Amino acid sequence: MNNSAENLSINQDCIFCKIVSGIIKSNIIYETEFSLVFQDNAPQAPIHYLIIPKQHVRDLVDCTDKQLLIDLISIPAILAARIGNEISFKLVTNNGYAAGQRVFHLHFHFMSGKQF
Repeated sequence: MNNSAENLSINQDCIFCKIVSGIIKSNIIYETEFSLVFQDNAPQAPIHYLIIPKQHVRDLVDCTDKQLLIDLISIPAILAARIGNEISFKLVTNNGYAAGQRVFHLHFHFMSGKQF
């Protein structure tokens, strides 16, 4: 994994930060300087990836870095192009416990390969 952004904020108790740092192994699909994409361990669709920032950001409301937001939101188009040019996909993020967020590290679910 390329951690060229040397000043990454890492939360040692966060499972996604452990994936970013390599402590927990995951099937990495794609990465940029700022973001990482890996397969979801409990997929809800035939194709189910998680798109996360490499730095620890609690949720979408806490993400104020415009460059990071642009990076995160540009990734689904790249993933779709790699899978096939007529792909349909669902992109979901939950913000806060009441909305269903259980891992408090910003992440987007990229799901495809079935009718939703």
